[in-house]
Amino acid sequence: MREKLTGTVEYIKNSTNTKPQVGLILGSGLGMLADLIEDKEEIPYGEIPHFPVSTVAGHKGQLVFGTLRGKQVVAMQGRFHFYEGYTMQEVTYPVRVLKEMGVEKIIVTNAAGGINIDFRPGDLMLIKDHIHYMGNNPLIGKNDEELGPRFPDMSEAYNKELRELVKKVALENKIPMQDGVYMSCTGPSYETPAEIRFMRTIGADAVGMSTTPEVIVANHAGIKVIGISCITNMAAGVLNKKLDHGEVMETAEIAKEKFSNLILNVLGEL
Repeated sequence: MREKLTGTVEYIKNSTNTKPQVGLILGSGLGMLADLIEDKEEIPYGEIPHFPVSTVAGHKGQLVFGTLRGKQVVAMQGRFHFYEGYTMQEVTYPVRVLKEMGVEKIIVTNAAGGINIDFRPGDLMLIKDHIHYMGNNPLIGKNDEELGPRFPDMSEAYNKELRELVKKVALENKIPMQDGVYMSCTGPSYETPAEIRFMRTIGADAVGMSTTPEVIVANHAGIKVIGISCITNMAAGVLNKKLDHGEVMETAEIAKEKFSNLILNVLGEL
């Protein structure tokens, strides 16, 4: 891991003049935020040593460096998923790279299915906590104490102070926001109605196939996290309709204006 990180970070530092303060991990249909970055420098994942390559529609697959609302940022325009066949360590490798580059805060976004019956497609949900239900953990294996502690605390996986900041920004800019618990599953199949009833029973408000591995590693590395879900569809059985990825992308497109507005204003306050 240490040798790989050194090679990756050296390559990236030789490819950009940006020294990012904030990292953005952009989920399905939400990569348009990277298009707003000023003075941007783009590095395709395929050119970066030891980096995985995104294979999912709606994920462009590149790092975008530059300035956004006065902050130097790096955006992952597309992420990696366990269901693509990558290991948990590969899925979360970019978070390690961001840490080595000096990133202290990350905003993690995703497209999610709504479990809470009060939610509607197009809603934004501030993640207050999560249920990691993937049957694997990115920290399994020998621990490198230089990267983080063997047993990292997850009692505040999504930084409380930053959550309050997001709520304040949303209120000031009249951006409606839900607040809830995100649950992750491996995918790539969508959940069954019975599974959704189970998830609602144990306290989940939204479900997706990403995010929690990156958040676990971010906490391990000492990075503060903001998590935001775009509710792109209601989960199986909630509205008695079939699910497809096209609907996810369409709803993300509809919600992109308020999503971008929220993130931009949050960045301005960080």
